[in-house]
Formats: sequence, C-alpha cells, structure tokens
Amino acid sequence: MPDLLIELFSEEIPARMQARAAEDLKKRVTDGLVEAGLTYAGAAAFHTPRRLTLALDGLLAESPTRREERKGPRVDAPEKALEGFLRGAGVSREDLKVQDDKKGQVYVAVIETPGRPAAEIVAEVLETTIRNFPWPKSMRWGAGPLRWVRPLHSILCILTDEAGASVVPMEIEGIKTGNSTRGHRFMAPASFTVTSFDDYAAKLKRAFVVLDAQERADHIWQEATNLAFAQGLDVVEDKGLLAEVAGLVEWPVALMGEIGADFLALPPEVLQTSMKEHQKFFSVKNPKTGRIERFITVANRETADNGVTILAGNQKVLAARLSDAKFFWENDLRIAKAGMTDWLDQLENVTFHNKLGSQADRVRRIAALAGEIAPFVGADPALAEQAAKVAKADLSSEMVYEFPELQGLMGRYYAEAAGLPAEVAEACETHYQPLGPSDAVPGGAVAQAVALADKLDTLTGFWAIDEKPTGSKDPFALRRAALGVIRILLESQARMALEPQFGAQLVRHEIKQADGAAAAELAALEDLVEEIAKHGVFGAALRTVMDRLNGEAPLLDTLKARVPDAAADLLSFFHDRLKVHLRDQGLRHDVIDACLAMPGNDDLVGLVKRAEALGAFLATEDGVNLVQGFKRANNILTQAEEKDGVSYEFGADVKFAETDEEKALFAALDGAKGKIDAAVAAEDFEGAMQVMADLRAPIDGFFEAVQVNSDNQVVRRNRLNLLSTIRSTVLAVADLTRIEG
Repeated sequence: MPDLLIELFSEEIPARMQARAAEDLKKRVTDGLVEAGLTYAGAAAFHTPRRLTLALDGLLAESPTRREERKGPRVDAPEKALEGFLRGAGVSREDLKVQDDKKGQVYVAVIETPGRPAAEIVAEVLETTIRNFPWPKSMRWGAGPLRWVRPLHSILCILTDEAGASVVPMEIEGIKTGNSTRGHRFMAPASFTVTSFDDYAAKLKRAFVVLDAQERADHIWQEATNLAFAQGLDVVEDKGLLAEVAGLVEWPVALMGEIGADFLALPPEVLQTSMKEHQKFFSVKNPKTGRIERFITVANRETADNGVTILAGNQKVLAARLSDAKFFWENDLRIAKAGMTDWLDQLENVTFHNKLGSQADRVRRIAALAGEIAPFVGADPALAEQAAKVAKADLSSEMVYEFPELQGLMGRYYAEAAGLPAEVAEACETHYQPLGPSDAVPGGAVAQAVALADKLDTLTGFWAIDEKPTGSKDPFALRRAALGVIRILLESQARMALEPQFGAQLVRHEIKQADGAAAAELAALEDLVEEIAKHGVFGAALRTVMDRLNGEAPLLDTLKARVPDAAADLLSFFHDRLKVHLRDQGLRHDVIDACLAMPGNDDLVGLVKRAEALGAFLATEDGVNLVQGFKRANNILTQAEEKDGVSYEFGADVKFAETDEEKALFAALDGAKGKIDAAVAAEDFEGAMQVMADLRAPIDGFFEAVQVNSDNQVVRRNRLNLLSTIRSTVLAVADLTRIEG
C-alpha cells in the first residue's frame, strides 16, 4: 500500500486562514479518494506560511472493481421507458437480464466498473480540490483563471511504496506536479527533491522550515519565556497571539526588546493592546510591579548580528505607535478629570440604532433602570444611577476609538481619574460582563445593577422594534445578553421578577418611538411607567391613567395591545436560554419544563431552586413511584372527565370511603395539603418534596386495593374527586404532567 504526499507551495498565506485551509485540504482530498474507492489508514495535514501539506499512509494501490445491479422497468413496459433506462445505465439490451419482482418480471442491468490506479484517481481529486478550494478570499494572477489565496508556485504530489517514489502526473494552469519543494525563503531558498513524508519533514527542518504549527508555537513560547526568565520577568500569556505568530514564521527566532522609558507609565493594558494589534509583540511584565517593561518579537530568520538590527527597527516603529497611545492617554485624562461632560455630550451624536435613538438616549434609559434594579441586587440606587450615566462615556475617548477592545477598561481608569467612587469605576469596567459562558459576572452590586440594566434595555429595545434573533442569526448578540442576565441573577441570588421590568422598559421604548400626535399623552404615561415598574400590573396601571386622561388615548391603546405580548414573548425567550443553561448544569429538560409551568416563573432564582429540588426528588425511588402514581391518577381522572363531560374538582368526602386504604389516602392528603402549601410559600421546595414522598405509600395502597370506577355512582364520583385532590396537591409543587416516562 503506497503513501501519498501532497504539498501546495505558494506566496505567504494569511495566518488566520492557514489552519482551516489545511483541514479543508485534508477533508476534500480524503472524501474524494474514498468516494472513488480508495481507502487509507491515516491522514495528517500541516501548514506553514508558504505551504499546505497533506500526508496519507496506507492508501490502496488501485480502486476495487465495482459490480452494481440496477433494477429497470417491467418487461412489458413501453419501449421508450426501456430506452431511457438503457441510456442511463450505459448498457445495451443484450446486457440486460430478467428477474422476478413482487410486481412481476423486470429488467436488471449488471454494471461492472473496473478498478483504476491510485495515481489516476489522486490526480483527478487533487485538481478538483485546487480548482474549487474554499478560500475566504482568493486572487487571480497572470493570464489564467486559477484562483488561490496567493500565487501558487508549485505542487508536490508523490506516491511512495516499496519500489520507491513516483510523481503523480498532473498539470493545472501550467503548473506541473513534481517531487521537489523549497526551504526557507532567505536561509535555504534552493529547491530539493523528496521521496517520502519522513524525508520531506527532515529535509525541511534542515532547510530551516518547521512544518508542524504546534511545534513552532511551542518553540516560540519556550524561547520567549526563557528570555524573560533570564531578566526576572514574565511573558503575558496570549494563546491567540501565539497561534497567529506561529502562522507568520517558518523558522521562529524570539528576540526581546525594551520599551522606551517615556511609555512605561501608560496603563499596562494599553501597552499590551498596542503592541499586540500593531506589531504582533508579546508583552513582558515585571511580576513585582505588574508593569509592562519589555516586549518579545518573533523574527522569521537567524541573522549574523543575532537580531540586533531587527530589534532596532522594531523598537523604532514601536516608539512611534506608543507615542500615539501616549498622546491619546494624556488628552483623555484631561477630559476625564474635567468630569467627562465632553464625552457624554458627544454621545448625543452617536447612533445606537436608528429606531432606538442615540447612545445618550440609551444611557438615560439604562440609568433610570439601574436605579430601579439596584435594590434587588443590594446596591445603592443613587450610586447605580451615577455609574450608569458614565459607564459609556469612554466610547467617546480617543483611546477607545483607536482600540475598541479597551472599552470598559478605559472607563475604569477615567472614572478613577475623575475621582468617582470605586463602585462606579468598577461598574464602568465590568458592566459589559459576562461576554461569554466562561466569562465572569460583575462582582460588585453596583456593577451588577448597571450590567443588568444595560442588557435588559438592549433586549427590550430590540423586542420593541421586533428585531429578534431568528434561527442562527443574532446580529445584536441578544442570546448572549439574555444569558448574561440569567447568570448575574443566579450567581448573585438576586430575587427579581423579570416581567414587570420588561413591561416598564418596553413602555419607555414605545414612548420614545411615539409620533407628534401622541405628544399630549406623554406626561400621563410617566405615571404608567412608574406603576408598571413598581407593581407590574399592566391592566390596572392602564385604567388609572386612562381615567386621568378623560378622553381617547391612541398611544395607550397601542401599548395595551403590544406591551404585554412583547413582555411575555421576551420572557419565553429567557426561558429557552435558561433551559439551555440548566441542561449544561445537568438538569433534565422535563424537570425544567415542570417548574416553568408554575406561577412566578419570571423569578429565575426561585425557579431554579424549585427545579433543583424536583430533580433531586425524581432521582429517588419515592420520586419515581410518586410520578407513576400521579400519572395514573391523572390519566383515570382525565378520561372520566372527558367521558362524563364534567370536572371532578369538589366534593371528595371521607364518609363515602369504603376501604381502609381509601381512608388512609384521605388522611394523608388532608395532612399533606397544608404542609405543602406552607413549604411552597416559604420556598422550602425540598420540604415540599419530602411531604410528597410521604404520599407515595398511601397512593400505591389505594390503587392496589381500590377500583376507582365502581358500579356505585356515588362512590365512583367520590373516588374521582379524591383523584382530583391528588392532582391538585401534587401540582401545587410542580407540573408533573410534563415529566417524561
């Protein structure tokens, strides 16, 4: 079985495209070979800035002969149908045979496809792959139609077996396959031939090319940390930058340079971001002070002066970049110390969304909402409102304009420079969090209030203008915002009903979008907003305001029609996000559904507490058996109610009980109802589950000893009403009808 080696050698491939391109090459070639009948034992793909490489071992020397029987029309079918079948199968009438079928006798064509040599198949598959390669961006060069990410120079394609290596013949746009490649562009530019993958990798290493990207990354990190350690410093870890730099060099050489003294006072994050974004430098910090003092650059070659000239050039360019950063920093500090009013004014001219107003409009909404939310997370309302007013100010700063990824972080520096309280500075930095499932939530109460207000305003805003996520599309990251709210509430154990907050903020958005005809109503609507925010009773609040208006209120009618439905839809969206989050935590989806069906499901902390207690209960034998007993009672009761056309909800009386088991169930239910109601009211869901567990034995005993559908209609009705008592007692804890199994 031969081994296959392919190398596509070109000008430098952008680092961000290399890993994906190597995997695409592997998938497309191997899929094409397997489809043609060539299987293999193993495959590996590699990439450097100038080459994509694929190595397959244990490839079949030729594809096997294929024999296929294709069933055709019946023997009495029209002649045209038979002719069409013959053309499709590529056979003549003499090649057909007749075979019995369940519908009668039919023609069958036996199609035999002989095997082909591996080289022939490889050439076809490789040409198809190259011509249809899925580059994110590609280019043409010269006069040919071939497109590649950068000009393609050569194609190495060889099959190696016991007899030696042979070139797979192929030509594409004047580029013929061969058995040669080249080493490092400057240190070993001459071409050389190879006979196998091992020979290829070894000769590349001697020609100053490290083929494996992970090996390059490991080498860079080891050299960088050694250089820093020798000076008593630490390299700031950055896996993304490490992967990118490993894609920029074929022969990595780490060099450490100094940062000018004039720039050492810049915030370390500014230094790190500037060096990473503009120069692809690693930051080196002093572990004692936390300051960034040096940098690591990675050259693509060894030099006679050990990198002195390279470092000098890099330091010169870096000084120019950091001079800009220093200028931004000093200008921004002056504005921050003056109270940031210039920045806040500039937000009036920054559009957040054409239907949702400016960033300044958004800041005003967030500030109002943060003050309302603050008590739920234990924050001071005035401090939360103050923090929300300045949390977005840094968006107008020159530093954030240059480095958008520093938003929030620079806000903290500027808030500190303005002399604002530490809680406000923390909120400026962390109110964007969490940015993903692994990101931490804000730690302080004020920051949590601002973060919740920020995310809730975003969500209600886009719900108000009906721009919700659809399918996989979520351009405004609304799923992430909802998950952020969920995580903040759960991790802070904040007890806040979401639906009233949705209603209040949706009304604010609707007011913002009202046209001039509704201007007369706006003053009265402020009362409505307050009512909703405080009580969440949308209908009552509407009636209160309508009474004050003494006339028609078109905008209020619109709100009454739109806001409750939008709030309910947004809550449903939150429930979907919560289900995903809790399933990741190990809770069954049916357990979550059983608790979502209960009242108060917009208080996520209480909802999760109930779900965790129910999940633990259902993991016990008592829990499993109680669910079975409940479902049996519910099924019998439901069938009887449908048959009789009545609802058996009242009138169960122990005096009509005929058996000891029946009387025992009456007593157990009578004692359990009060205990369950008290436990649920106190949110002692574990206690409520234990009371339900005590019902298991009397319910089992009842069904073993009693026939519900007695011939005596009085007894039958009494027993059905008793089943209704079982149902209502259990459903007070969770909707067990949603439990599967």
